[in-house]
Amino acid sequence: MKLIFLGYMASGKSTIGKIVAEKLSLPSLDLDHYIEEKEQMSISDIFQNKGEIYFRQAEHRYLKALLASEEDFVLSLGGGTPCYAGNMNLMGNSDAKTVYLRAGVGTLVGRLEQERENRPLVASLKPDDLAEYVAKHLFERNPYYMEADYQIGIDGKPIDTIITEVMQLFSQE
Repeated sequence: MKLIFLGYMASGKSTIGKIVAEKLSLPSLDLDHYIEEKEQMSISDIFQNKGEIYFRQAEHRYLKALLASEEDFVLSLGGGTPCYAGNMNLMGNSDAKTVYLRAGVGTLVGRLEQERENRPLVASLKPDDLAEYVAKHLFERNPYYMEADYQIGIDGKPIDTIITEVMQLFSQE
């Protein structure tokens, strides 16, 4: 089984992915960490030194390689991954199952306010601009996210409830 979590930054993809991978006895992968390992450079450094186009091409290349592998895994994508280079089509044409962790603007802003220093894309934003930034990007990305095989709303839910909902999806198959 290849299971892929997608959604906006701070939606819980990495956290949920690790727990679900453990419950399914599968390796847990984070695409950003995978790219950093393969490129021997942080995502921030890739953006700064090689540019976003290079990063998006690398992201697509590594996603494609992972999907083509015989390995089973749980993969957490970067928030923008589904929106570039035909990545949703790539995943849709594979045997992977995709799960959109759907969060509202309020939930995302609340989480990002607490994690600003660890989030380069929002670290420099003024607090008053964060909600507008998130709302704009979520609006732009939502059509891609909505192509996922499954959607789980996460607003106001404890992590255990979200994990249970994910596990129920795959106990029915």
